[in-house]
Amino acid sequence: MPGHDGEGNLRAFLPLGAPVGHLVSMGPKPGKEWKPNADEPSSQMSRAALGLTTLTVLGCLAAPPAFAADEETAPRGAAVTVFKAAKSCFGNNVEVSGTIIAREETQVRPERMGLKVAEVLVDAGDTVTAGQTLARLTLPEGGTVIVQAPVAGLVSASTAAVGAMASGKGEALFSIIARSEFDLVGLVPTRDIAKLQINQSARIKVIGAGEIDGRVRRLSTTVEPNSQLAQVFIAVTTNRRLLVNSSGRAQIKTGQSCGISVPLTAILYGNAGTVVQVVKRQRVETRRVETGLMSQGQVEIREGIVEGDIVVARAGALLREGDPVRPVMVAAEQK
Repeated sequence: MPGHDGEGNLRAFLPLGAPVGHLVSMGPKPGKEWKPNADEPSSQMSRAALGLTTLTVLGCLAAPPAFAADEETAPRGAAVTVFKAAKSCFGNNVEVSGTIIAREETQVRPERMGLKVAEVLVDAGDTVTAGQTLARLTLPEGGTVIVQAPVAGLVSASTAAVGAMASGKGEALFSIIARSEFDLVGLVPTRDIAKLQINQSARIKVIGAGEIDGRVRRLSTTVEPNSQLAQVFIAVTTNRRLLVNSSGRAQIKTGQSCGISVPLTAILYGNAGTVVQVVKRQRVETRRVETGLMSQGQVEIREGIVEGDIVVARAGALLREGDPVRPVMVAAEQK
């Protein structure tokens, strides 16, 4: 903005925020020679001061673009929890629910009729050896008959009582689970039968007995027509006392598969298919994925993301393709 000083000289004043191109030369009025006063500094010092003032103004004008650049690089968008996709192995298991049964049960009776129980030496729940005396019976004409265990095992039931009658055709005096061997018998869908083989290992949870080991012993060759389920027999290996007809659940390991693992919360299911959300250059990208096995809240990703991708831990509809975000990394065990 032009103006005059007290000496009549033309001066230029620059409004704050004006472009640099608006700077003009400053000097005396046309036709008037400018001379420094005796009290003023030398002309060289004046020119130096003018140059310093000009640089200061230019510096001030250059400052706003620097602040704008800072604003452009500052993080924007919502903060989201992310993790690095990593590989993990999943057990390919077939689950079987069923009931504990005796693999082989032997009924013990006397060989002749008209006997009376004189002494009972074992009770239900006892473990016996082959040939062990179980009871003594008396004959009507006198004499004693000894009842022995035909096999070693667990006495599962006993009806023997002193004074009661016993015969070869009546109710069995004792039931023995041969060799104390049990099976878990359960039903599996026909689609899973092809995965099962004899001697595959299993981990069984039995109510009242905890977790025990087992192996596939026998597979059914037919299926139930209405339910399309087939029977599988799993041999139970344990020294623990099991109760016949108690419920159990087995996980039969048929193999394993290794791939990218993400938590179930990172997956979205919708009309567009199964997707996960990843962060790239601080923006959201949506990836369609192919899932595989699942275990303990983790899902195998067979296709769609690779190891090292930054995945949103809790995917949601509020995050859309291209949205700016501020990723907050968490460790794998915290996701």
